[in-house]
Amino acid sequence: MKLSKRITGLTGGGSDGWDVFNRARAMIAAGTPVIELTQGEHDIRTAPAILDEMHRVAKAGNTGYSPVHGTPALRDAIAARVTARTGVPTTRDNVAITPGGQPALFASHSTACDPGDTALFIDPYYATYPGTIRGVGAVPRAVAARPDHGFQPLEADIAAAADGARSLLINTPNNPTGVVYTEATLTGIARACRDHDLWLISDEVYDTQVWTGTHLSPRALPGMADRTLVIGSMSKSHAMTGSRVGWVVGPAEAIRHLVNLSTHTTYGVPGFIQDAALFALNQGPALEAQVAAPFLRRRAIAAGVLNGVNAVTSVPCDGAMYVMLDIRATAMTGEAFANALLDAEKIAVMPGESFGRAAAGHLRVAMTVDDATFEDALRRLVAFAEARLAGKPVEISA
Repeated sequence: MKLSKRITGLTGGGSDGWDVFNRARAMIAAGTPVIELTQGEHDIRTAPAILDEMHRVAKAGNTGYSPVHGTPALRDAIAARVTARTGVPTTRDNVAITPGGQPALFASHSTACDPGDTALFIDPYYATYPGTIRGVGAVPRAVAARPDHGFQPLEADIAAAADGARSLLINTPNNPTGVVYTEATLTGIARACRDHDLWLISDEVYDTQVWTGTHLSPRALPGMADRTLVIGSMSKSHAMTGSRVGWVVGPAEAIRHLVNLSTHTTYGVPGFIQDAALFALNQGPALEAQVAAPFLRRRAIAAGVLNGVNAVTSVPCDGAMYVMLDIRATAMTGEAFANALLDAEKIAVMPGESFGRAAAGHLRVAMTVDDATFEDALRRLVAFAEARLAGKPVEISA
């Protein structure tokens, strides 16, 4: 039987960007120890108190169907959180709960785009973005945020790509670069969206991981509340990646229709998981800071290791749980470097090419192992790069 073009074309006929990750996992499965600096997965687990609450609520019987658009209490809590953080009045009518941030991205593009519409996204990008756009039948079009501009997207580049487009997807704090978009950048993005009548889909799942500067939600900018869909999640802020709780915040009319999509796809998030998410949110900023603290420490470790190094330089890490390394001085592609590093040192990192053309010659390093292991792995990566820079042969360990 013939499969649909939509399902077979999700990756655009090429790699899904996870080749090095998958190769590292295969090595581990075969018994080879590998230091994984690939996936944005916390090395701490969900706080025991959150799991205790999840267990208590499930045992108490909240295991049946839950409201498809989310429980009123959780939607109220998210609305209050958004209002407090952004200054934009938000109610439960502006919030729909989804099974994680990825379904929120899919739902938002389904809300903004019809089949055949062009959907813009910023390159570098999280690896699922183009496939998500293809999955709703839209056509992805990348807008490069270039290294020589600090990976800050330019209004002029967005405007030049906007002809015929319906939406623009951005992500700040940014995965993979660790860049936090400035107010000037976001003002330009907002102006381009207004001038070209674009929906703005703003992925803000790292909003609690800002190391320098401040996070500004573009929904708070003039004229943007009615054309912005904000993606949020418990995954990064509360180390609840496996619990699959996310949300979309947007205009009430858009949310009403988005709920209809959930009725015909996910049919909601289990009630006991939503109650645990509500419990987690009610712990306040202290828990969020505790979850974020290891990445702030490792950011400082990375800065120390990379100080004075010529073969590897760091993109300024202003947010998120990654450090983006520029290895173009080695004359290697990110993909070639990542594969060679995995073979030689049994250290797995993500090549920049997994995240788009603009990140070619870079590596994304997840700061997701304990401090000592992270520092050791980064020093070995630097030594490997310096050997390549010096033209020395690289020995492949057994």
